Amino acid sequence: MVKVAPSILAADFSRLAEDVIEVEELGAEWLHLDVMDGHFVPNISFGAGVVKSLRPHSGLFFDVHLMIENPDQYIADFVDAGADMITVHFEACRHLDRTIDLIKNAGVKVGVALNPHTPPEVLEFVIHKLDMVLVMTVNPGFGGQVFNSVMLEKIRDLDEWREYGGLEFLIEIDGGGSPENARVLEDAGVDVIVAGTAVFGAQDRGVAISAIKGE
Repeated sequence: MVKVAPSILAADFSRLAEDVIEVEELGAEWLHLDVMDGHFVPNISFGAGVVKSLRPHSGLFFDVHLMIENPDQYIADFVDAGADMITVHFEACRHLDRTIDLIKNAGVKVGVALNPHTPPEVLEFVIHKLDMVLVMTVNPGFGGQVFNSVMLEKIRDLDEWREYGGLEFLIEIDGGGSPENARVLEDAGVDVIVAGTAVFGAQDRGVAISAIKGE
């Protein structure tokens, strides 16, 4: 069964803590926190302060996705704020191996995200260090985009790589995840589905979470 990671980009920021508490009570296990700087991606979201403010209200696994330039400068801030996993973009890291080590040495799990144009082969020499690979199934920067089905091939490649290499990293997708495509994604090898509008924009959020999980 896949895990659901509701993305707070689609939540109501005027009642953010209440929305997070609600999705936890409805069966979500992870919370996806998209941090955007307006440079690496053409949008600005929030910083470590928002993560820190939510941490006392939730026992969810905090999945912090840094869509920012120079992520090394901010790793300690997000760890201190309560992140359980920090995911950086391959495209934003000049020295990816060092960045991975910084995150692991800070005591949290580490993921690497790949934009749609980036092949999984770029991770060949660091894949053994990763807890998760995040496949962007839309171009990063904005919520509510349509899932790019071409990325299924990338997901299947990663799943085969994992199986034949005896590796244990999770595969997560971000962008357009919904009840309608959740089973296709699960069959391709996805372990975690980030869902923004599919959860926070649903008429019944509990039904949406259960449908994505496959309950």
